[in-house]
Amino acid sequence: MGALLQFVGDWGHALAAVLFAALGIFLLRRREDAVEPRLLSAALLMTSCWALYVSFGGVSKPLSGIGESIRNAAWLLAMFVMLRRGPVGRAGSMLAVSAVYTAVAGLILLQTSTDLAWRQLPTSSDLHHTLVTCSLILRTMTAIGSLLLVHHLYTAWPSRERGGVVLLLGALAAMWTYDLSLYAICYFAPHRVSELYALRGLLMSLLAPVIAVGMRKNMAGRLQLSRTMTFQSLSVMAVILYVVVLTAMAVLIELIAGPYARVVEIGAVFFTAVTALVLLPSPQIRALWKVQVAKHFFQHRYDYRTEWMRFGETIGRPGDSPAPLGERVAKAVADITDSPAALLLLRDEQGGLIYETHWNWAGDLPDGGTIASDIVGKLEQSGWIIDLGKRRSVDAALQLPDWMIQDRDAWALVPLIHYGRLNGAILLARSAIDRRLDWEDFDMLRAAGRQAATYISEAQGQQALDDAERFDEFNRRFAFIIHDVKNLVSQLSLLARNAERHADNPEFRADMVLTLKESVSKMNDMLARLSQHNKGRAEEPRAVALRDLVDQVARTRARQHPVQVRGDAPLALADPARVEQILTHLLQNAIDASAPDSPVEMHLSSDATSVLVDIMDRGRGMSAEYIRRELFKPFSSSKVGGFGIGAFEARTLAQAMGGRIDVESKAGVGSRFTLRLPTAPCVDQKEKAA
Repeated sequence: MGALLQFVGDWGHALAAVLFAALGIFLLRRREDAVEPRLLSAALLMTSCWALYVSFGGVSKPLSGIGESIRNAAWLLAMFVMLRRGPVGRAGSMLAVSAVYTAVAGLILLQTSTDLAWRQLPTSSDLHHTLVTCSLILRTMTAIGSLLLVHHLYTAWPSRERGGVVLLLGALAAMWTYDLSLYAICYFAPHRVSELYALRGLLMSLLAPVIAVGMRKNMAGRLQLSRTMTFQSLSVMAVILYVVVLTAMAVLIELIAGPYARVVEIGAVFFTAVTALVLLPSPQIRALWKVQVAKHFFQHRYDYRTEWMRFGETIGRPGDSPAPLGERVAKAVADITDSPAALLLLRDEQGGLIYETHWNWAGDLPDGGTIASDIVGKLEQSGWIIDLGKRRSVDAALQLPDWMIQDRDAWALVPLIHYGRLNGAILLARSAIDRRLDWEDFDMLRAAGRQAATYISEAQGQQALDDAERFDEFNRRFAFIIHDVKNLVSQLSLLARNAERHADNPEFRADMVLTLKESVSKMNDMLARLSQHNKGRAEEPRAVALRDLVDQVARTRARQHPVQVRGDAPLALADPARVEQILTHLLQNAIDASAPDSPVEMHLSSDATSVLVDIMDRGRGMSAEYIRRELFKPFSSSKVGGFGIGAFEARTLAQAMGGRIDVESKAGVGSRFTLRLPTAPCVDQKEKAA
């Protein structure tokens, strides 16, 4: 074991001597006039000489300690010149720092004198032992002082220019940290430091390339560390540090516990091992580790190239069995901040936002979750990312809905803006590490939100194009039956004329004639609307008494199913033909959904701004999912042989008059369709009353 340590120590220091010498000579060949490169070159060459001397004779040789003192002095002098002549030199703060440099230099001189003194004394004398102990303490204090000066130089250096010195200062910090640990352990357990002395050469060999990269002109700016490799490397270093800590604990336990050292060591190893196995696999620890590495080792939190590639892969290449686009968009945005879940809300016809879909959301889904149109307008104007953790203090003017504020998992609301218009928003769940969102998170989410809005807008445009193509196909197919319908109208007209002359039963004849005439009139109206030569437009909205229209529609369907009409309402601002068409469709749907003995109710009422007509049945009902996704979708029908046009057409006609259709339904209970139309102005009411 001793021979192996001797081999590792000698050749490790020899390798370090070669690398530092080559680096110092390379720096001298630049022939720069500045003082700093020359001092750095001198420090590198002094480090090479010290390492070469140790590789020849080991640390027990007389000049090894003096060589280390010269090495430390050279590096401290180079740091002092960098501090005084570099971009951080400020007369106001140099006096105190110079005092610290002077104190550390005094420690190095005192340490050198002590090393020269104890080597002249016999090893058996008490003074020799005292001087050796003082030398260890002085070296420990020198390492501590040097680390403080490295930290001061790094913090005083301008943040925008730290990339040029961070690797050099990091290597020096590692060198003196190792020396501090070495001499501290040597003071408490001198028989345990042989391995640390042997491994110091390998450490210095690893530090030489780091210093080379940091000193290479413009190399720090061009070097891009792989985050994956950094995480893995730091994980390996953490494991090594874990082993070193266990070793140090074992040394301390032997010094303190005495005869019970073995039991305490086994218990300590068992406890630390179990703790590591329990904590390390947890998502919280992994997320915390990722955040800390990104915060302290990289200028930016995100690797933008990797993030955008992953974003595009998630949305653009979904795999063999792709999830819906909305779910993929929610996941792509959530992955940026390591959010475990996300909700997607899209804009509806009223200008608000309504829940569309989710990715991995564990809590209760807000089937009725909406965001009002006034809040949508503010989000559209500002484009803000809403941090729900500090919403009360920053965005109090933005009155978000209660279901969003009360959800403990809700973390941030990301608006999806496309060409200045808010198409939707994504609600992110709180990440495993509950941290505050910063400016870089906001910038990244804002850019991702705009990109996601582009995907959604393109998908909606494609869907509209598909619907238009299906409408064209429907029109083409329907054009072929226009001729047959025209023939049918002619036959029914003839039947109506013959029935008036030949029917025997007067009551039957009158009823049949009335029915046939109504059919002929409606078919002629349909032919007029379908004809390509028809240039007529729907009537402009005017004051209409809805009770008369409701009674008329109810009478036409009363022969096939019981219909009850209740209530009254003021005049509505509407087109009578459109209103009749809407009510006919809604009433027929209610009749189709009801049992033969279950009447359909039509109820008229009003509120402050609208006239309401409710059509209620106690039929099969519909689920919230079907209402949201299928009810008003063109060519989607639950009826056998249905075209799926009626509900879509009814809603379109209502919106054309400034109204809307609301739906309330529950499976197995029934449905309520509410037609809302604007109330006619007061002048029209007075004219009607007159």
